[in-house]
Amino acid sequence: MARIPDAFIDDLLARTDIVEVINARVPLKRQGKEYAARCPFHDERSASFTVSPNKQFYHCFGCGAHGSAISFLMQYDRLEFLDAVEELARRVGAEVPRDTAQRNANPETRDLYGAMEAASTFFRTQLTRNDKARAYVEQRGIAPEIVDRYGIGYAPEGFSALRDALGTDPRRLQLLERGGLFSKNERGHVYDKFRHRLMFPIHDRRGRVIAFGGRVISAEDSPKYLNSPETPLFHKGRELYGLWQARQANAKLERLIVVEGYMDVVALAQYGVSQAVATLGTATTSEHAELLFRNAADVFFCFDGDRAGRAAAWKALESVLPRLKDGRQAFFLFLPDGEDPDSLIRKEGVDGFEARLRAATPLSEFFFNQLSADVNLASLDGKARLAERCKPLLAQIPDGAFGDLMRQRLGELTGVRAGSGSQQAATASARGGRGALGAKQKPSLVRTAITHLLQHPGFALELAPPYRFAQLRQPGIELLSELVLLIGERPDMGTGALLEHFEGREELPSLQKLAVFDLPGEEASLQADFLDAIAQLDRQVLQQRIEELQLRQRGEGLDTADTQELMDLLRARIQH
Repeated sequence: MARIPDAFIDDLLARTDIVEVINARVPLKRQGKEYAARCPFHDERSASFTVSPNKQFYHCFGCGAHGSAISFLMQYDRLEFLDAVEELARRVGAEVPRDTAQRNANPETRDLYGAMEAASTFFRTQLTRNDKARAYVEQRGIAPEIVDRYGIGYAPEGFSALRDALGTDPRRLQLLERGGLFSKNERGHVYDKFRHRLMFPIHDRRGRVIAFGGRVISAEDSPKYLNSPETPLFHKGRELYGLWQARQANAKLERLIVVEGYMDVVALAQYGVSQAVATLGTATTSEHAELLFRNAADVFFCFDGDRAGRAAAWKALESVLPRLKDGRQAFFLFLPDGEDPDSLIRKEGVDGFEARLRAATPLSEFFFNQLSADVNLASLDGKARLAERCKPLLAQIPDGAFGDLMRQRLGELTGVRAGSGSQQAATASARGGRGALGAKQKPSLVRTAITHLLQHPGFALELAPPYRFAQLRQPGIELLSELVLLIGERPDMGTGALLEHFEGREELPSLQKLAVFDLPGEEASLQADFLDAIAQLDRQVLQQRIEELQLRQRGEGLDTADTQELMDLLRARIQH
């Protein structure tokens, strides 16, 4: 896939009014030079979400959400990167470079999407023509509008119905095979994978059909559910059935309910519970967890109450634990024996099902109940065992109130607080220290220079290569040098674009904190501070080289050239 040129992205962000983009979705109030609102990405009472028109950057002090206008559209409107870029380009009257757009729209992939959509249309048409399939849908109480919303269809009996209808052209036949719609026997004969099944198309985040799930209509058939195999379009560990429909039915998703089967999703929607999704025949993965929380702050996992259901719930817990930033919550609803969401909502109605959701087990309770189930907390040995079990899992929780409270709860149960005391101090030191820019600790010259560059990237253009400070052997010098070079290559970069460049890198959290730090003063004064910091670093390079030469002089001695260099450096130091 081709990459959109960096220069185009920088120019697009420079021409975009981030306040206008966000205010159209989240009402903002002016607060001095910036704007504020309650964060749209987590529940909060006070306004901790800020937008800076000067930096073209947003940041939430509560949950840590941050980025440029592109990032906001990806998070809030749930767009893919290219779609977010195209949306902003339309707003400012720009065109995504034609060559890039064409190369991103891979013809092979585009044709594969077309073949999957054609198969979906075929299955929907077959449902209207098959009495047995229609009778099954009516028996299950699925309303016509739900059939339409989820694109439910029917795969006819026989081994070649789909192939005969759509695969007569060799090119289309190849595409359908790549899409996982055919199987092949030992003799190499190709036949329809889905036969005599109710068909549920699986959509990606842009609403395109990428795979199918088929459910048996006759009780004697097996397996009960059959999913598409992994294909170039479909990776079951990254997709959720029904997410597309849930997003279309809800202007803002307050919650998502994870169930096990397609029929559970459809049945809940039938009763007006339009936030249900299903994993596709696999345990909850880390990609599922990220996708869930990217779309909703509260996630409810519905599992059977038996041993297998609790094992599946624990796997889900392990997947979501590292993603529990403040404001995100996970709950577990364990169903009565012999019930699933489909049967339960039909029996108890929406009110009964909602009551069960309200009484669902919070992740924190399930966590400690599971880990202490076979532990005697009346003994020191038992408390030590629980503490050792909990510590590595608690360490995965992002910094914030939830993690602190979980460690506090462990302390109440065992008397041992995970990650407390010297461990926390060591962690803070390793991360650069919480108060690195606070009043009690003077920031280093390197940190000061980086902070100025993040907030005023144009300051880097005042420096002329070669950059003497880059020779310093100090923490952060490589990062400072990278920033200066990057801005030199892309002079239109703003704060948001700079942070986008470091997305996914370990430096990002620290850069994010520096980007939102308040630097008082006018721009001219701040620029003078930046240039002074660089000048001091340059002088440190001179001193570093003097010390190197003096050390060698005391050891093996210096040759004529090195002696002359040392004398020149000493004179230069006096002049500075």
